[in-house]
Amino acid sequence: MQWEVSPGAGSVFRAGDGVVKIDSAPLMRMLELQQLEPHQLEAGGILLGRRILNSPDVVIDEVTCPLPGDRRRPLSFYRGRARHQQVIDERWKNSGGTCLYLGEWHTHPEPIPSPSLVDLGDWNRRLREDRFEGSSLFFIIVGTHGICVWEGRRDSREIIILCQR
Repeated sequence: MQWEVSPGAGSVFRAGDGVVKIDSAPLMRMLELQQLEPHQLEAGGILLGRRILNSPDVVIDEVTCPLPGDRRRPLSFYRGRARHQQVIDERWKNSGGTCLYLGEWHTHPEPIPSPSLVDLGDWNRRLREDRFEGSSLFFIIVGTHGICVWEGRRDSREIIILCQR
């Protein structure tokens, strides 16, 4: 259920039907911020992309990286709201409403990442409070040897790990 860390683009099956595709540029950007050394701090940001019309497929085209206002520590990352929201608003406006907020990503200093209780609480809060298109958000954790992707459902608050394709 983890990904081999590689520079190619990746796809994972969604729960039920459809695919989440991560283009190579955002995948490479997340991999550049892996915590491979003990002194490296957690990093993270938001996922931006498209929900394919008349399809359950989703494409992640871009990720933000740590910005001013974020707090980074070896075992935690807090994403400040203002700067990342500014990016969301700009991309949405410049795309005519087709570039959307799709979720969150961050790093963990563990080989195969798993969400902490803090992560799960944050993801559930985002499902309750964030404004977003569609019925779900995606959450990615980049570990030192793998990347895991989860889908959180707005209505049930169920969080499901997605498998590598």
